[in-house]
Amino acid sequence: MTDVQNDKLDDEDFDTILSKDIEFTGKLECDKPYLIRGKIVGEIYANNLLVVDEEAVVQANITGKRIIISGSVTGNIEASGRVEITASGKLIGNVTAPEVYMETGCYFNGACTMIKGTATE
Repeated sequence: MTDVQNDKLDDEDFDTILSKDIEFTGKLECDKPYLIRGKIVGEIYANNLLVVDEEAVVQANITGKRIIISGSVTGNIEASGRVEITASGKLIGNVTAPEVYMETGCYFNGACTMIKGTATE
């Protein structure tokens, strides 16, 4: 495990932000950078950057490119790029990705499978 080396991200870096007062249930598909601050239950497909912010609660399987978890996620994650769990992040579920970074202090309960891929982000 190593410290997460992600860039400082601002609201302007995201095309869509799910506010902390929003609860969504269902299938979410996003092609552009997406920031979750609220609650999601269902499935998430992200073809770009997906960030689960510190106060966010996600109960969903996530398939995506690059996923950063700073909040709480319960579900399995499959990424074609990189998965990052920050110190405030909590993941209960399995991870499959070419690159997985876990910052000291994060919570992870599941299996991690690192596959060959093209993790460039």
